[in-house]
Amino acid sequence: MLELGAELESRDLDKERLSEAEIEALIGERDYKEFLNTRNDLYRTRRMEDHPPSRAEAVKLMAKNPNLIRRPVVLRGSQMVLGFDEEAYKKLLR
Repeated sequence: MLELGAELESRDLDKERLSEAEIEALIGERDYKEFLNTRNDLYRTRRMEDHPPSRAEAVKLMAKNPNLIRRPVVLRGSQMVLGFDEEAYKKLLR
């Protein structure tokens, strides 16, 4: 994003975790499963693809295990991009 000329406010989720309320607010009306990092060990060992947790359980797990959150989470107004997607970033900046 910086290469595209955008100013970013960032947060190191390992040092400053998101609360359950913050995660709920981020997810909003979206499908919470989109926020789960499919590359995370917990995701794989719990076979979340085949047996997804409930929204409430997923939020608790993401609050406790920030690496379970798909990153980066890029927000601009009401628009959001989850994960690395350079084309989506360019559209977001238009």
